[in-house]
Amino acid sequence: MNEFEDLLNSVNEVNPGDVVTAEVLTVDSEQANVVIEGTGIEGVLTLRELTNERDADINDYVKEGDTVEVLVLRQVVGKDTDTVTFLVSKKRLEARKAWDKLLGREGEVVTVKGTRAVKGGLSVEFEGLRGFIPASMLDTRFVRNTEKFVGQEIEAKIKEVDPAENRFILSRRDVVEEAAAKARKEVFSRLEEGAVVTGTVARLTSFGAFIDLGGVDGLVHVTELSHERNVSPKSVVSVGEEINVKVLAIDEEEGRISLSLKATTPGPWDGVEQKLAAGDVVEGKVKRLTDFGAFVEVLPGIDGLVHISQISHKRVEDPKDVLTVGQEVKVKVLDVNAEDERVSLSIKALEERPAPAEGDNKDDKRKSRPRRQKRQEKRDYELPETQTGFSMADLFGDIEL
Repeated sequence: MNEFEDLLNSVNEVNPGDVVTAEVLTVDSEQANVVIEGTGIEGVLTLRELTNERDADINDYVKEGDTVEVLVLRQVVGKDTDTVTFLVSKKRLEARKAWDKLLGREGEVVTVKGTRAVKGGLSVEFEGLRGFIPASMLDTRFVRNTEKFVGQEIEAKIKEVDPAENRFILSRRDVVEEAAAKARKEVFSRLEEGAVVTGTVARLTSFGAFIDLGGVDGLVHVTELSHERNVSPKSVVSVGEEINVKVLAIDEEEGRISLSLKATTPGPWDGVEQKLAAGDVVEGKVKRLTDFGAFVEVLPGIDGLVHISQISHKRVEDPKDVLTVGQEVKVKVLDVNAEDERVSLSIKALEERPAPAEGDNKDDKRKSRPRRQKRQEKRDYELPETQTGFSMADLFGDIEL
């Protein structure tokens, strides 16, 4: 009788909101049955009150004989019996502790885990506490697909903590921007104009390629991608490719770096004198037509000019009347100027001069020319002026016959 009274006296009162220690008695697929230490009162710890993880296995969190600290939520009365138990939660106790940890920590960076993509952003977890990162605060650029962050551990800056409103807002963008600023400063400190550096192709645009130099992107303009003209960026490089580039210009204030890929590769004009010389006959392709002639590619990246006067022995009014872009032609090299990057070519030099048409010889030409009037002999006398004319006697005087 005394032992029974001692047992009753040892039973402590349990109320919702209490933080208690409980021992796990049994575990099934959805919940664990526990007994609150020092009371003999049983409780139920469901999988939902253990973790926010979907498709979690309860056995990964508790086992028979484990001792866990839990928060008493409410009293539960059994349906078939008058047995009274309590619903307890490990997850909510951790959340309460997390709120206490977060108070006054706005501006600090913490590690959270992406749990679910929700409308307008990403739901995250911090030590059992649910937080939210708006889509506009996930990156420096707006993120439409937030699913890619689910399951990832993310460093984010605390923006707002309000336990009363259950409001916990964070920003990953702030962390990214600060890291980028630090990396930018480091990159600019070691870059020099004229230096050749290694980078990774980050993205392609119609006007060039952006190269990641280790936290800072530099631009290779389309004109600096290749020695060839009018190339498409995607035909020269691909995203993710590692390349060597030359630093052309640095503007730290504007955060701009101009790069060149073609400056790191031999140009088509390097050593051109050993490849091409005046008098050579080569085959080429018509690349461009202009009013004054045609540009023919005779070596990769080297276009020579066939002046309109060198296209044909016949008179050519417009190069388009004789040639077409893409046409294969045979040309003779007239001159090579490597310094000015110019090559003069001729097509007509390889063609036989047409024979003169009948009646088109020199004698015929001479005959066809109008004769010049003979110059009048200079007189050594002057005719007398008269009103009525003159007679023979007046002209010859007293000449005896």
